[in-house]
Amino acid sequence: ISGDKENMAEDGLNTEIKMDPKDLYREEVFTDRRIGTIQRLTPVDGDGQAADGGTVIYLGQTQLMTPAGALPLSFEIQAASLAQAAEMFADGASVAMEEAVQRLEELRREQGSSIIVPGAGGNAAGGGLNM
Repeated sequence: ISGDKENMAEDGLNTEIKMDPKDLYREEVFTDRRIGTIQRLTPVDGDGQAADGGTVIYLGQTQLMTPAGALPLSFEIQAASLAQAAEMFADGASVAMEEAVQRLEELRREQGSSIIVPGAGGNAAGGGLNM
């Protein structure tokens, strides 16, 4: 087992955590206090001032209610302004929700196909041989 731990350490668990000072963003959060939030990520220089020529990124965040509880959804919004991001929020949320539902259905199918039924198949202890 100690050999396995050593291999895990070699595979990157002891990597240095370091931020790139040339790839920093100022994060601002906007909400309608009802549906979700929009994050605006503005590229900045090392002093926190808006970087020239940097592309602002908008990220939408909301929740999908499931029988198991709230499932967080996060998605990028291709917008040129905060107002445009707010207008496009519903479309982005719908796409993210459809993708999440598809993924949940895939996981459910995978779980369903991996169920082992006792007594099915070639179980020697289950009998079937009459002596």
